[in-house]
Amino acid sequence: MDPISETKILTSNPSETQNLEQQRSTGSSWLLLVAAGAASLSGLMLGYEMGLTSGVLLQLRGLLRLSCREQELLVSSPLLGALLICLAGGPILDRYGRRCSLLLSAALVVGGSILLIAASSLIALTLGRVIVGMGTALSGTGACLYIAEISPRERRGLLVTLYELMLVVGVMLGFSCSYAFATLPHGWAYTFGLVIPPALLQISVLVFLPPSPRFLVTQGKVEQARTVLARMRGGVHEHVEKELLDIRTGIKEESEHSFWELFSTKANLRSRLLTGVILVFLQQATGQPNILSYASPLLRSVGFDSDAAATLASTGFGVVKVVGTIPAVLLVDSVGTKSFLCGGAVAMGMSLVALGTLTHQSHTNLTSLCKSHTTLNHTRAAWDSNETSADLGNGDIFSTDLPDQWSSEESQRTTRADDGVGESGGGSTYGGGSSLLKWASLISLLVYVAAFSISLGPMVYVVLSEIFPMGVRGRAVSVVSAVNWATNLLISMTFLTITEKIGVANVMFLYAAMSFVLLVFVIFCVPETKGRTLEEISKELAKK
Repeated sequence: MDPISETKILTSNPSETQNLEQQRSTGSSWLLLVAAGAASLSGLMLGYEMGLTSGVLLQLRGLLRLSCREQELLVSSPLLGALLICLAGGPILDRYGRRCSLLLSAALVVGGSILLIAASSLIALTLGRVIVGMGTALSGTGACLYIAEISPRERRGLLVTLYELMLVVGVMLGFSCSYAFATLPHGWAYTFGLVIPPALLQISVLVFLPPSPRFLVTQGKVEQARTVLARMRGGVHEHVEKELLDIRTGIKEESEHSFWELFSTKANLRSRLLTGVILVFLQQATGQPNILSYASPLLRSVGFDSDAAATLASTGFGVVKVVGTIPAVLLVDSVGTKSFLCGGAVAMGMSLVALGTLTHQSHTNLTSLCKSHTTLNHTRAAWDSNETSADLGNGDIFSTDLPDQWSSEESQRTTRADDGVGESGGGSTYGGGSSLLKWASLISLLVYVAAFSISLGPMVYVVLSEIFPMGVRGRAVSVVSAVNWATNLLISMTFLTITEKIGVANVMFLYAAMSFVLLVFVIFCVPETKGRTLEEISKELAKK
């Protein structure tokens, strides 16, 4: 007997029907949780790759004698891959579905990580990072859409922000693992390789999960969509049919949208696209990517006297991101995205102003952001040292042979153990500033990271998954994601160069100004979507 017929028969017995619906609700909740959890592994992988960057950079910049430009290339290479995949991601998401896109992205992560582990040159490392960036970017876009489309309205915000929770857990793990493996020979390779198990786990779970019901309806597979909805919602006939009718009505009205209509006034698509583009631009322009990617060098510059101490301190960023994201996940459906965004923008701006003031008072020496103090001393001893710190900018990016120190356990240990105090070649790391200023700078950074994690981090994903019509949602989110990654790429590729020109303090003040621009934009331009279905949100936005 099919679930719908069984429900009709049992309606004559209210208590028995209620018990059945409770059992089904429990089963469907588990299926929904498993599906959302598997998709959210994409956030774990993306966060891990973000978190490992700064610690691995400290290991590799000394071994490869990387210049500022080469460090920017190594940091930004995953962003280049993300930008490339976003240009083709829309058609992939809309034609093959969110679930298949997640399977493809996990395979890219595995392939790129294997290349990184086997890398023997900077160019191989860069190529591997590009492939991993392609995988994590496509995975992130597909995961948010998949979760939003399988979730009931009362749980959609909670489940979409589960992605961000997994992302910040990944950031914490990335920081922790890069520190844990810092003393091992080829410790960077172990750090790169640890993203493979969650990618394989995601593949093994996704092959047993259904596509989203909204995607099935767009493909004309209405009966399959009904079956999936029945499994996800507990099989209650009235609920399933009502939601399916809403989906079909919404898609029928939106199915005639072409890609170029995203830039037209039809259904107010141009304004909706512009809202998403500006929101993700401001998400990057407030500085969060650079704070994470260059966390260890930045902390080294404000007074932490060794690479190990800076890497360990940066691990606190990951912990704070996890703690800050939990309230967002639990309260998003009751508080709403707009309130979180406004509060977070204010806290970010204030903490950045404080950080800029502190770094200005401490006279932070910007050269410490680019150059490895401990490796500088080590290379003097190893190569009889007529090379100065200026020579580090002349490394050959296309070299296929790494220096002998690549496999030297002594070099790896020196990078972590040397106290790095008062190196003459790298400049003063803190300009003689007090310990109080050092810890105040760290606290300001932690407040900034926490404010981002409770607001801009998770809430942008929720807004993007809600404001676009179903018929063009995949393409629209891909356009927005392309802008997101392009902005991230531009900022990350120029961070060290701009810091060298205007100083750390002025960069922090610039990020603070962008935080207050974000506040104004959210107040006047971002819609409140709390407690509404995707179809209701789309209809309202089409009228404005």
